[in-house]
Amino acid sequence: MIASGGNLFGSEISAAPLGIIAMNSVTELGNKINSYLVDWSRKAGYDIDTFLIENECPRFSSGDGKGLIKSTVRGKDLFIIVDVGNYNVKYNYFGFENAMSPDDHYQDLKRIIQAASGKAHRVNIIMPILYGGRQHRRSYRESLDCACALQELEAMGVSNIVTFDAHDPRVQNAVPLMGFDNVMPTYQVLKCMLKEIKDINLTKEKFMIVSPDEGALNRNMYYASVLGVDMGMFYKRRDYSQVVNGRNPIVAHEYLGNDVKGKDIFVADDIISSGESMLDLAYNLKKRDAGRIFTYATYTIFTNGLEKFDKAYADGIIDGVFGTNLTYRSPELLKREWFHEVDVSKFIAYFIEAINHDVSISQILDPHAKIDALLKTYGMK
Repeated sequence: MIASGGNLFGSEISAAPLGIIAMNSVTELGNKINSYLVDWSRKAGYDIDTFLIENECPRFSSGDGKGLIKSTVRGKDLFIIVDVGNYNVKYNYFGFENAMSPDDHYQDLKRIIQAASGKAHRVNIIMPILYGGRQHRRSYRESLDCACALQELEAMGVSNIVTFDAHDPRVQNAVPLMGFDNVMPTYQVLKCMLKEIKDINLTKEKFMIVSPDEGALNRNMYYASVLGVDMGMFYKRRDYSQVVNGRNPIVAHEYLGNDVKGKDIFVADDIISSGESMLDLAYNLKKRDAGRIFTYATYTIFTNGLEKFDKAYADGIIDGVFGTNLTYRSPELLKREWFHEVDVSKFIAYFIEAINHDVSISQILDPHAKIDALLKTYGMK
């Protein structure tokens, strides 16, 4: 049995029949991915209704949990999709309704892997927000959460992990013999921007990239390189004499780079958490007479609410925020006029197809040719 439409990648033979477990944190995203895969398979002549495998992680009244897979996974190339950042999933515990934390989601992921009982042909994890990814390095006596979790998953028999825009992809050094792909949805972001912002001009004379800090330099350098535009950067001047909430507080954002006067600015980062840093940058850029400012983060979680961004948009400081559907977005965020959602479900479906057919993913990882074609379509190349 061939599980899916392998002719998409020039191969008729998949590694094994495809099975997808979308955990309760990614129901919407899982359904979108499944619909693409089913559609491609039917076009290739296969009678497939769904690749989704029903699963559940119920809890006892005491709070203990277990993982259940409700149909066979024997011999399947199993892809488990989980969003460890989805705080909207809740469970009852001693009469209280608790929001699931990343720790809870990670434990449920391990329960589902255990429920597969080693019967799957291969276990692959798609984890857009990498569990423990912000605790990726050690300073003094600290835990190494992400490295420890990756080694634990490897010990449980996981073959591949696919994540998106990891805070520091060097954490994969903890599991050098396991497949680890850090994916950047650059093409999807630019496509969404050109579609949503009708009058934007991504040429060197009108447009510029600014990196919010040295940690985001590589992702912003890629945007600047493929677009052929100038790039500047900020660096965070910190007060190393004190620690607040586990970090040295930022004293100021210092700018290095070309003049931003009159140009539309694009700032890309991996996550907007409180959003304070992004807003500081925007106000700083406006003082330098920048034109419109568009920000992007793969994960727009807004832990401190949306009110400050509402004000910045109303005051003309920020003209748009782009974010993916790789993690939970609140209904309030989706209603905001300034928010633009980047749909990455088709991209993930392509990735699953490629891995399932054991073919090269290099063209998926480096979308330079597709970006060139996109810019030519809009007359910017």
